[in-house]
Amino acid sequence: MGSLLVDDIGELVTNVAGTGDGGPLGLRRDAAVLIEDGRIAWVGPARYAPAADRRVDAQGGAVLPGFVDSHAHLVFAGDRAAEFAARMAGEPYTGGGIRTTVGATRAASDGQLRATVRRLVGEAMRQGTTTIETKSGYGLTVADEARSLRIAAEVTAETTFLGAHVVPAEYAGRPDDYVGLVCGPMLAAAAPYARWVDVFCERGAFDADHARAILTVGQAAGLGVRLHANQLGPGPGVQLGVELGAASVDHCTHLSDADVDALAGSPTVATLLPGAEFSTRSPYPDARRLLDAGVTVALATDCNPGSSYTSSMPFCVALAVREMRMTPAEAVWAATAGGARALRRDDVGVLRPGARADLIVLDAPSHLHLAYRPGVPLIRQVLHNGVPQCRS
Repeated sequence: MGSLLVDDIGELVTNVAGTGDGGPLGLRRDAAVLIEDGRIAWVGPARYAPAADRRVDAQGGAVLPGFVDSHAHLVFAGDRAAEFAARMAGEPYTGGGIRTTVGATRAASDGQLRATVRRLVGEAMRQGTTTIETKSGYGLTVADEARSLRIAAEVTAETTFLGAHVVPAEYAGRPDDYVGLVCGPMLAAAAPYARWVDVFCERGAFDADHARAILTVGQAAGLGVRLHANQLGPGPGVQLGVELGAASVDHCTHLSDADVDALAGSPTVATLLPGAEFSTRSPYPDARRLLDAGVTVALATDCNPGSSYTSSMPFCVALAVREMRMTPAEAVWAATAGGARALRRDDVGVLRPGARADLIVLDAPSHLHLAYRPGVPLIRQVLHNGVPQCRS
């Protein structure tokens, strides 16, 4: 593969605290990055850059770690555009439309599901996402959950078993029976293709007892814990996630003081998904409250066909700044290093020697432009494992 030098960088976001300007983004000016064998080999002033076999000219643009999207639902069939239109006309979001996607996903072929996943991963990559997590949860049978994860594992190592998304129609009125299926044959079939286990712990989905049972069995099978919680209203999900040592509790829209204190006193990340609030006209999470309390915050897209059909991390950064009172620096950190924390990864979301050479070049001089110029395609070039993927 040889060596590759990225230089003429106007602003380099390293996310290495204590370097560069000393802030959390570790900003450097007039910097260069040397890549060897898919990893960062050297970071420093451009005038001291080592020789390399090839060069990428950043043309004075900002260079950032690739975005880390730690919450997405990419394995599905069909769309729910009509449901979106109804919400925009005033109907409330309840999560019930998930069953519509379940029916379409069960009826789809492997090839159709694979095409959707690859289309969305490519779409996300063009917008700067170099690491993406994706969940099952639209099959809800043993065979369909296993095949969803098998297909997801073809494009990412960050796969999550979400058999406990909702109780499917054939188990209506029998949630205990469905939880037994999830904890038994479904988990056994899905676990070989999954790194994580997740539960939608909300009213109308799964209560705390069911969530605890599923997550505990998933942990025993060697899976890490993630949790959907406190999206539709107050509930026990955040406390349960912290108790079980979850890597991340996601949504976190309706939080008590005790929830915030629990998150602040733990390594569990609060992953905020502003695309969902945008698409459902719901209240946004109070990121300022979490950050001021010392909670580690991540941003992710929640890409799914019902409540957040966006694959754009730049859009989520802009929403976080405008609607959730995050500074541009906080939002960029949350979309990169924060996402890495939510996946318990230290090799992505950061630009330092030894990390994966996942980086993006902006057609702008500073990270500030991601929020300052919302909706503008600012990603000039994407490198994944040191290999150029796409450029505008």
